[in-house]
Amino acid sequence: MKAKAAGRWRLAWRNRDYYVLLIPGLLFLLLFKYTPLYGVLIAFQEFNIFEGIRGSEWVGLEQFRKLIESEEFAQVFTNTLLISVYKIVLLFPIPIFIALVLNEVRLMAFKRTIQTIIYLPHFLSWVIISGLFITILSTSGGLVNNVIEWFGGEAVGFFVDNRYFRSLLVFTAGWKEVGWNAIVFIAAIAGIEQEQYEAAAIDGAGRIRRMLHISLPGIMPTIVLMFILRLGSVLDAGTEQILTMYNPVVYETGDVIGTFVYRIGLGKMDYSFSTAVGLFNSVVGFILIISGNYVSRKFLKRGIW
Repeated sequence: MKAKAAGRWRLAWRNRDYYVLLIPGLLFLLLFKYTPLYGVLIAFQEFNIFEGIRGSEWVGLEQFRKLIESEEFAQVFTNTLLISVYKIVLLFPIPIFIALVLNEVRLMAFKRTIQTIIYLPHFLSWVIISGLFITILSTSGGLVNNVIEWFGGEAVGFFVDNRYFRSLLVFTAGWKEVGWNAIVFIAAIAGIEQEQYEAAAIDGAGRIRRMLHISLPGIMPTIVLMFILRLGSVLDAGTEQILTMYNPVVYETGDVIGTFVYRIGLGKMDYSFSTAVGLFNSVVGFILIISGNYVSRKFLKRGIW
């Protein structure tokens, strides 16, 4: 054992330059990820901003009891799940399809142009995007409603109508992020050995067959990894996006856990309750990642660990 430990220390010393490079990342994790975990104690207190964490009254699981019994939270939780499921089901496959199709494009100038166009929206903030779509979908002079009225229909208030608000969230999220998310799958395809494509072409396989039998299986580990990570953030339905788009009229269908925490924590200054909601969110996300990885390893023989 002592010889093994000494060997490890010698190996670490020989690679000390690499360990030094780890220090900034570890410090970042320590300061901004682990140190704030001390604040989780607020979820078990009746927190008083003037008394601080040490001076506030300890109430145990009272905040979580309020959370479970809250009718408002039940609606918020339902909205969060629905919006996240819509985004996963409708948007998760699109970057995979884009990567597969772009991989078959042989005209490099055209390929790079398409990639640039679909990547660009990612670099716009949600404030800009919400302003853009508010203008386009406005009931007074908006392009979309002008077209609807030109065909004899009535103007639709997309941002103030519960029937359309969730669809609007999914569409705008897809417009902004689908192209950027495709980068991961494009990189995964680039790592597939080109000899496989050449051998398949010699055997007479067309582009569709090469796509289905080489490209898709080749990036399956990446697809599984991204899907499991996406499951972990299923209760993060896009807080920043919704905050810039929603209003009290569409709370019924658009209020999610993130916006609920923002309204309760900052609006009503109920820090303990909002921390309890945030902790509940994190625990559920952790359970989903563990469960997703277990199911993936059991049935697909692949997982994150």
